[in-house]
Amino acid sequence: MHSSIQIILLFTLLSRANLSNCMNLTIINNCHETIWPGITATNTTLPGGGFVLKPGETAIYAAPPGWGGRIWGRTGCNFDKNGNGTCQTGSCGTTLTCTSPGTPPASIAEFTLGDTAFYDVSLVDGFNLPLTVTPIEGKGECSIAGCDTDLRVNCPPELTFRLDGKTVACRSACNVFDSDEFCCKGMYSNPVTCVPTNYSKIFKTACPVAYSYAYDDPTSIITCSTTDFVVSFCSPRNQTQQCSYHDNKLVCNGSTRSKSTPYIWLFFMFFLPIVIQIRIIS
Repeated sequence: MHSSIQIILLFTLLSRANLSNCMNLTIINNCHETIWPGITATNTTLPGGGFVLKPGETAIYAAPPGWGGRIWGRTGCNFDKNGNGTCQTGSCGTTLTCTSPGTPPASIAEFTLGDTAFYDVSLVDGFNLPLTVTPIEGKGECSIAGCDTDLRVNCPPELTFRLDGKTVACRSACNVFDSDEFCCKGMYSNPVTCVPTNYSKIFKTACPVAYSYAYDDPTSIITCSTTDFVVSFCSPRNQTQQCSYHDNKLVCNGSTRSKSTPYIWLFFMFFLPIVIQIRIIS
């Protein structure tokens, strides 16, 4: 019997870039539906990214040193052959490649990479998919961030985002009511006056290691050094082992065993992301 693994190598390539210094962000779709991850940089002029991941597919994004950015999943998308189209949730406009943040509601993985990496999963803009971030062989606290619970199941009716009779996302209270209190703006724009609300507490109870409101820093943002990351959509709660590609090896958290895996070297183009699908037959 033949089995196959779909791997997408997605590199943001820079002039004179040294890929060996990059941190690999391995993006996995464990959902039962196709998703369209979006990527935007928040602290550089690097272009955004966007691609399709079918159930069971994996992508590797090589982030250059000092990169900061967001990764999220878009759902219910329909793009034509030119990459133009729309999505039900997480849309970044009408193109497959994102150059701006996703439209709420969306679960978001956030990174600031360096000698010490800062990372979190934010539900401040609402929830559309379970999303976790797992460090691989890092040094420091290096715990798993995110939300592996599907908040759409028990979303309060007033926050429920429905399309075609189906709940496709759970909106944030800020997104629904646009009040200073829920959005932490105006007189609530500081950590003293902006406190958890009944709505953010629902998110926090279900997902204690994800941002539930703007100043939810102490229990949500995590630091780790010398690491790659796995960004996983819809990972089962009991799936503790995650793997990434580092120094030409397949490395898994919680394991000292590693398997040599050759990189596929890509043709370089200045400031262009490249996506190649590879089918491995065993």
